Parts: sequence; C-alpha cells; structure tokens
Amino acid sequence: MNGKITVIIILGGSFCFGILFFYFQTFAYYQEVSNLQKIIVDSKRIEVWNYQGIRASTSALKMRSCFNTEVKAFHNLTLAKNPQPLTAPFWFSCFNSKDLQNAIDDGIAKAYIAVENEVKGIDRLVVIYPDGKGYEWRQLNKKYLD
Repeated sequence: MNGKITVIIILGGSFCFGILFFYFQTFAYYQEVSNLQKIIVDSKRIEVWNYQGIRASTSALKMRSCFNTEVKAFHNLTLAKNPQPLTAPFWFSCFNSKDLQNAIDDGIAKAYIAVENEVKGIDRLVVIYPDGKGYEWRQLNKKYLD
C-alpha cells in the first residue's frame, strides 16, 4: 500500500509541475501592448494602426506584433538579409511565423531591419505585405549566430 501512495504522490507532483512549467513558458511573463501609433524603422518614425503586440521583460526575444501601415513609408529602407520570424505563443493568433516565412521566401512580403542591435546581439525586424499588413519581431543577429 505504501508503494502505491508514493507513486501517486510522485505522479501528482510531476503533473502539477508540468502544468506550472507550461503556464510560465506560455502565459506568465507576457504583457499585451496595444494602441501604439508609431514604430521606428531604420531611424524613421512610421505611423501604424490596429497595433497588437506582446512583450516580456524576461527576454528581448519575446516581442511580437501585428499592425497596419502605409507601404510607401518603407521605400528606400534597409532590407533584412536573413529574416527568420520566431514562433509566437499559440494564443497570440495574429502572428504566424510559418506563414510569414513562406511569404518572405516567395517574395510576397518584404522584411526590413527596424533596429540593428536594439538589444545587444538582437535585431528588431519588420515584415510588410503589399496590402499594408505588418509584423514585427526580434531575432538573434550575427553576433550569436556565428
């Protein structure tokens, strides 16, 4: 009988730990950001609307956002060399990294370097579709990828 109780306690504790671990990885540290009216891309202030974003103080890489903007504001800005959108939490549904990567690879959307080394070793990138839909994220730069 003692063995069964021990196994139940170990399994129950492991299950509770798993739930807490999942919660902290996907929900706990994120803060929603909305109603931002301008973003900075290559030192240029660009007007945006319908801004939805998430950020976390625990990691600079946890920033993602979706917005609308004027496509012409991005003419003559620096294109990103190796944009790789990072996966967003499942509950942040406006940001789909696979769709973004496919659009970039197929030439449907253009990726720009918004700020190089915004945080040491991390660049902020922006992708703009021809209809003005935009997405933003941070990714590791060459400092950490070499």
